[in-house]
Amino acid sequence: MRPLEGIRILDFSRVLAGPMATQMLAEMGAEVTKIERPGTGDESRGFEPRVAGGESAYFFAFNRAKRSLTLNLKSAKGQDLARRLAAACDVVVENFLPGEMERFGLGYDQLANRNPGLIYVSSTGFGQNGPYRDRPGYDTVFQALSGVMHLTGHADGPPAKAGVPIADLSSGLWIAIAILSGLVGRGKQGKGCRVDLSMMDVQASLLALAAARLFALDEDVTRAGTEHPGRVPSAAFECRDGGWLHISGSDQHWPALLSALGLAELAADRALDKNAGRVADRERVMGAMRAVILQHDRAPLAERLRAAGIPAGEVNTVREILSDPHMAAREVVGAFEHPTAGRFSALRTPIRYEGFDDPQIGCPPRLGADTGRILAGELGLSMAEIATLEAEGVV
Repeated sequence: MRPLEGIRILDFSRVLAGPMATQMLAEMGAEVTKIERPGTGDESRGFEPRVAGGESAYFFAFNRAKRSLTLNLKSAKGQDLARRLAAACDVVVENFLPGEMERFGLGYDQLANRNPGLIYVSSTGFGQNGPYRDRPGYDTVFQALSGVMHLTGHADGPPAKAGVPIADLSSGLWIAIAILSGLVGRGKQGKGCRVDLSMMDVQASLLALAAARLFALDEDVTRAGTEHPGRVPSAAFECRDGGWLHISGSDQHWPALLSALGLAELAADRALDKNAGRVADRERVMGAMRAVILQHDRAPLAERLRAAGIPAGEVNTVREILSDPHMAAREVVGAFEHPTAGRFSALRTPIRYEGFDDPQIGCPPRLGADTGRILAGELGLSMAEIATLEAEGVV
């Protein structure tokens, strides 16, 4: 048994953050019904890259293990069907602009009247209140506005986005946390809740360490490449063979690091024994380390440092890490069977249980694949009624 079996989620979200959250919960056992627009579905179905059969690998990455039901939420009949479905669900997730679900007759108050135990998560760019509430936004816009983009890149270069859509991904994790905490709270007090989750708020929460420097030192941190503003050494160093090796050490690692690199001059300077001294003399320490490390090939140096107990990690490509023997042992990469794309690789939901069955990689649904079955089996519609809805463009 998986831990979320019996939990029913009605998912109105699109693209990444919401779908990521509901995919994780689906693979933990929840029944997730994804509501999509007739004809086109979630817009990410049209995103690159494409796989065999024309499906989107982007859509595949965040919509596994779900059911797909098409509903035209601009139609009165579609809205009524959505309300009937929500009445039998534990959770609703949506990421429309504030007020739009209310205009569909699908707002929290409207649904909670029939289902007081409902956990209703509204994930928006800027939240339900504030001067920016009606602004649309995308991952990179949030990275820019939040300061994350200002902090990313090298000091002598322009701002850069993170290598992954960090605003969407971190928001997806918080949507999942909101759902799970809401369910726990419902179990204690017997009623549901509405969650106002702002992607902008999530990004601001990621600034905890940068904000700590601002609050403590009045220092507005800026780009530092791979270096840590408060610890030396902590950076990626280029090696003789062109590879990069990230080394991150504290005071207890410092003597062993100097011994492994043969940096006798730095070892003789007692002022460098503590991190504060190394931070104060950052350029000398980093310059000496760069010069020595550039004389070594990456693989043997990495092994030597790790053998000495020094935290060190190769800067891998995506291909390198996903073919790494440790990742293989952990079975990080799995697969699903798709009706048109065939067997397709996928990254597992990264939780392993003792006491429950592990999350299972599911297949992403084809658009509307479950519409007839859900309308007939759960709402009791006849085949003739479903055919009429199809002809009217409701489903």
